[in-house]
Amino acid sequence: MKPILPIETADGLALESTVARRIGDELADRYCFAEPFPHIVLDDFLPEPVARLALDHFPRQALASDHVFELGYAGLHKRQILPEECDGAARQLFHFFNSRPMLEFLEGLTTIQGLLPDPYFVGGGYHETGRGGKLGIHADFRVNEQLHLQRRVNVIVYLNENWIDAFGGHLELWNSDMTSKCKEVAPVFNRCVIFNTDETSYHGHPEPLATPDDVFRRSIALYYYTASREILNEVPNTSTIYHARPGDSSSTRREAWKLRLDQHLRQWVPPALLRYAFAVKRRILR
Repeated sequence: MKPILPIETADGLALESTVARRIGDELADRYCFAEPFPHIVLDDFLPEPVARLALDHFPRQALASDHVFELGYAGLHKRQILPEECDGAARQLFHFFNSRPMLEFLEGLTTIQGLLPDPYFVGGGYHETGRGGKLGIHADFRVNEQLHLQRRVNVIVYLNENWIDAFGGHLELWNSDMTSKCKEVAPVFNRCVIFNTDETSYHGHPEPLATPDDVFRRSIALYYYTASREILNEVPNTSTIYHARPGDSSSTRREAWKLRLDQHLRQWVPPALLRYAFAVKRRILR
């Protein structure tokens, strides 16, 4: 099958940003009008070699930074693995997920502009849940307190070969008042689920896994954010400010002054007066 994201592997992991955006745009209607909240389920999400890489380089042994959840309904028998502790191939894959082509794809798909990745993978990375494990229905945290960003989009890529329904572990999507389960998604290999994150995007896999002891529910979890427009009220929106050094030539000092004057005028002067000021400046500086 042709993958959703045609990532090239000849020289690292590469995808043209314009191609990624077009793919997202083409899927946007399916995503935006889905119920119970904007989402999409995509099979064959990654090229087979890339999906295989993701699974083959999944750390089987415990790592120093592992976060293990034994919290009952809030997460049971669940292990979270940070990408930076994984081997080079896995790190390269997660760096791709934080790159411009992935952001272009997601912006086209969700119509949410200005998406940002999380280089710290707070709550994300590789996930693994063992026999009897579960994660209750929930709506995710909405603010990344470390980066001061609003969480907007979840991406989950499943890595489970030969998964059968009897194992359970289906992702459930519920409506906003928690009266109806609207969809179940089996966590099969190379299937991706993407959905908006807000206060009512309820989801989880609350039924205890019925897997053999040596079979785990594995996935990649990725979260994407936007910054607040309040930054425009909190920080003066200056452009680049140039200054000449004391020993620079008079022409360099004059050029730097002109750049600084232009920036100052554009920030504070109304457009009509700005045009007049530029005309006066040109006469002065001739």
